[in-house]
Amino acid sequence: MKTTRLHNNFCSLVLGITFLCGSNLIAQNMEGQTSNEMSIMKTTDDASLTWLSAPDFLPGCTFTILHGDMGKPNLDVFFKVPANTEVANHWHNSQERMILVSGEMEVTYDGEPTQLMKTGSYTFGPAKKPHSAKCLDKGPCVLFVALVEPFDAFPIAIKD
Repeated sequence: MKTTRLHNNFCSLVLGITFLCGSNLIAQNMEGQTSNEMSIMKTTDDASLTWLSAPDFLPGCTFTILHGDMGKPNLDVFFKVPANTEVANHWHNSQERMILVSGEMEVTYDGEPTQLMKTGSYTFGPAKKPHSAKCLDKGPCVLFVALVEPFDAFPIAIKD
């Protein structure tokens, strides 16, 4: 019994020393390192934003890049949908994390009930899961969208 207790105490001591040494090395390696990247703060009505047309299957919709590059991972955008406008059923290779900044929007993911997003609502959209939306009459609807993978969007043809 004493041997087991001594063994456990010894193991705890070794793990504790390993943790402290590792933490100290990480702190030393991070010391003096700073990012040269500038912080960003934008609002939807910021005059410096350039609003671009969304893909053709989303007529009237626009977006602006807040951070990142359309062809690279980790992209942040504002996506604007005019009031009383439907967003056609489509899918993306990337999952989406969205927060509704203005308006009210109904969002429907295939196989799920339609949900109402109000200003401040958060929605997670799984990669490759088809979805559609409609900006209601309290629009325009502006979504903050964070994408993990490069931007793409694929419309789903309506079957007759």
